[in-house]
Amino acid sequence: MRNPSLVQHSPLRRPHLDTGKSITEAPTGWNSSQRVRPGVQRLLDAFRQRGYQCAVLDPLEHAPVADEALLTPQRFGLSPTEAVTEDGSPLLGAKTVQELTTALRAIYCGHLTLDASAVRDEARLAWLHAEMESPVSEDTLPAAMTGLGLLARLVHVQTWEHHVARRFPHAKRFSLEGCEALLPLLDVLTEQAGAHGVSKLVLGMPHRGRINVLVNLMGRPALDLLTYFDAKYPHPEQHKDLPYHLGARHRVSTRHGDIDLELAANPSHLQSVQPVVAGMARASQDRGATHTPQQTLPVMMHGDAALAGQGVVMESLVMGRKHGYSVGGTVHIVINNQVGFTELNVMDAEQPRYASDVARIIDAPVLRVSADAPEQVQRAAEIALAYRTRFGSDVFIDLIGYRRHGHSEHDVPTLTAPARQARIDQLSTVVERYAAALCDTGRVSELDVMRVVALSREQAIATFDRPPAEAPSIEAPRRAVVPALPVPALAQLQGIVSTLTQLPDGFQPHAMVQGLIKDWRTMTAQADARCDWRFAENMAYATLLQAGIGVRVSGMDVRRGTFMHRLAVWHGQQADGRGPSMIQPLDRLSNGPARFEIYNSQLSEEAVVGFEYGYSLDESNRLAIWEAQFGDFVNGAQVYIDHYIAAGEAKWGCASGLTLLLPHGYEGVGPEHSSGFLGRFLQLCAQGNLQVAMPSTASQWFHLLRRQASQRPRRPLVVMSPKGKLYDEPDSHTPLREMLDGQFNPVLDDPRPQPWAEVERVVLSSGKLYYDLARGLREASARGIALLRLEQLYPFPQADLRTLLKRYSGLRELVWAQEEELNQGAWPFIRDELADACPEGVRLHCAARDGTAAGPTVSQPIHQAEQHRLVRKALGL
Repeated sequence: MRNPSLVQHSPLRRPHLDTGKSITEAPTGWNSSQRVRPGVQRLLDAFRQRGYQCAVLDPLEHAPVADEALLTPQRFGLSPTEAVTEDGSPLLGAKTVQELTTALRAIYCGHLTLDASAVRDEARLAWLHAEMESPVSEDTLPAAMTGLGLLARLVHVQTWEHHVARRFPHAKRFSLEGCEALLPLLDVLTEQAGAHGVSKLVLGMPHRGRINVLVNLMGRPALDLLTYFDAKYPHPEQHKDLPYHLGARHRVSTRHGDIDLELAANPSHLQSVQPVVAGMARASQDRGATHTPQQTLPVMMHGDAALAGQGVVMESLVMGRKHGYSVGGTVHIVINNQVGFTELNVMDAEQPRYASDVARIIDAPVLRVSADAPEQVQRAAEIALAYRTRFGSDVFIDLIGYRRHGHSEHDVPTLTAPARQARIDQLSTVVERYAAALCDTGRVSELDVMRVVALSREQAIATFDRPPAEAPSIEAPRRAVVPALPVPALAQLQGIVSTLTQLPDGFQPHAMVQGLIKDWRTMTAQADARCDWRFAENMAYATLLQAGIGVRVSGMDVRRGTFMHRLAVWHGQQADGRGPSMIQPLDRLSNGPARFEIYNSQLSEEAVVGFEYGYSLDESNRLAIWEAQFGDFVNGAQVYIDHYIAAGEAKWGCASGLTLLLPHGYEGVGPEHSSGFLGRFLQLCAQGNLQVAMPSTASQWFHLLRRQASQRPRRPLVVMSPKGKLYDEPDSHTPLREMLDGQFNPVLDDPRPQPWAEVERVVLSSGKLYYDLARGLREASARGIALLRLEQLYPFPQADLRTLLKRYSGLRELVWAQEEELNQGAWPFIRDELADACPEGVRLHCAARDGTAAGPTVSQPIHQAEQHRLVRKALGL
């Protein structure tokens, strides 16, 4: 095995920035008249297909490498002295088989290699091979990023780690030592981005190296970050999260223009930020009148063990190929220490088996490179960026290194990997190795190297000790101007319906859509016409679009809706091929950036909710909605609920306006598909972080959506939305005038006329249970009972409820009624709020199902009996 400790920095072969280069271009020295010997072609193909298995990548020399006999000329029936072509012309500058073999080993078996075994598209393969085999373009990077400039950068990166260790030896910082070349890699992506039409990079990364990136790339003042390690810092209340979770914004100047950088904040749940980054990038790409994927580049950094082990990675990769969720390709960087916590994760080229094998599910190429070969790392970055530009697809850079201090600085790595740690302790640093390589090649003198290293360390420490400027380099997020929403007029809704229901020539709608068109025209004929939920939702979106606010709806089957409750996309039923096969009526109201976009997601909650959360962080005028097929499906996205949506603003200052629609309600269908877990969301509520609502009428639904789109400051909205029975409940369909004149009311009073003083019992409920209570009250002809509805559960409308209850001067009992069991639902979380709202002397109690482990029954007869008992108990019958 060759010794990778003697890193040979061969002349750099850089990719062409001319993205119009022919993807079928052959290697240098090849022309169409050449006749390559058959054995030579097989040799060339073997290096292209399997050269990565013999590459020298592991600085520790622990990873198995394939037998080099796989790529010897003799294996293909060739003699080393044999000519490579029939006419004796050179191929890749080589005339003999031995010369060609040497050239191919330098290209595919050095410290940088290409694994394109997952790429099935011939054109992409040809392009990748041409890039690997093309001659060097020497002027693609500024001089300050090459040679001594690159050395100075590595010194700066390393000095930060040493500086923190010296100041705070017991601090947990998740050092980047062993993969310091990550910063030069990111530098290349940033510097070259403008040449590829990119104006913004959105980055995501785990904890390892994050603080280094914050200081040395994102411009975060070092002294500010050091306060997180200082136990004597006088203002610890300023710290809302650990420093290796923090995000940042920064703008840098390059030869190709200014580039905006945004590093997404994230919790300790590894890889969870991947779909968030994709959503942030997509929102940035959607800001204009059309989707422009080229302008924003997502860069996702991964740990090797988490990349291979976390399912959200696979979900996100597949999601990126779906319309509505694509971002024009992501550059993935694997910070590959070949270990996860204490479990070794060593790559095996003989098998072959790599952490980055997940790239195969999307046919993505992998550029594997030794972290101790920084010039080759830069080259990998250039090729990856050019590939993303050319094909609009994901590409992986597998940065093979190690971690010098174990999982964290508190770790004792010799407990679990003594031999490995002994090798690391003996290993020269990348600064030492690259400095030696520069001297060995004669490019610089030892004196030059010593001077640059000393000066760079001095300058780095001076930078780290510099007090932050009054104006921080982190750019504040742009606050969009949200137009005041005008109250819709009858004529406006009539015009909207007229526009939406015009059918293209030859288009034959489904009978249900024909009925919808008729109903909508009837509903807008006069202000007293009753309107259903489908009409209310579509009119909310239509009026938002007219007001310049875009709408994005995402989730499984959202175009139709689980309960056929939306029908936002109409499919032509014509068999003659005339007319469009599909129309999206609300498109007709889209205006520039204010577009209506609705996408059926893949069968996933975790990655999709993460994506929509990231999308909702954008400050543009857009209402972002994710709808679960059934409320309990939100379980699959719990990491995003707990750690991003509920807590993101408190921890990181990330304001989200994401709306979650969770179909909720007991209908006798069993433990599944019955509950959106209302209580779980209420348990997360504090400091005004969320809004939780359960509207009971179509007009309330209309106003709630419009309020969410326009309110500032933004807050996530969680809606226990209707299921089939409430959608079909006639009494929940409201007169059109309530949409024209009303607003969202957190509490609804009893609409029945009755003397307030005669009411002794108020029953308060949310959602569809109200209608069961109203029927029970009518059937019993009971008097002295009022039915109120709590439409917003958080922030709790204390003042509104207290005002309504005071009207009932004879009130003796307040009953909270819920369909859920006593161990579920709202009761455990609003009991104190209800007690505070009760007038003095009023008794408070709850009517609910008995607590159960699994939830509601699957038996319709039992469900009906339980519902009947619940209603009678609530009404005191």
